[in-house]
Amino acid sequence: QLQASGGGLVQPGGSLRLSCAASGLIFSIKVMGWYRQALGKQRELVATMTSGDSTNYKDSLKGRFTISRDNARNTVYLQMDSLKPEDTAVYYCRIGAGPYVYWGQGTLVTVSS
Repeated sequence: QLQASGGGLVQPGGSLRLSCAASGLIFSIKVMGWYRQALGKQRELVATMTSGDSTNYKDSLKGRFTISRDNARNTVYLQMDSLKPEDTAVYYCRIGAGPYVYWGQGTLVTVSS
């Protein structure tokens, strides 16, 4: 249902853009978002965007990460700039459509020199 891509290895200070494309949805999308889970830590919110374009970010990521979407492609993006080693994690996309919540398979982002 959800196909995430764009992860990889990047040096500190670099940028990556993650994508997550949804397919086969029956209901309209209400909210799209990104979460991440670092090794040994709990999964946490990165950013969300509602169907009304309202956004919410983890406070410490504001100004570095930007969520956006392409409605025609049912795709949500996460632009990550000025990456830091502590941003290393598996990033998951999450979509709420009607009464259902879908999770992507996760894409690994590694920030290291």
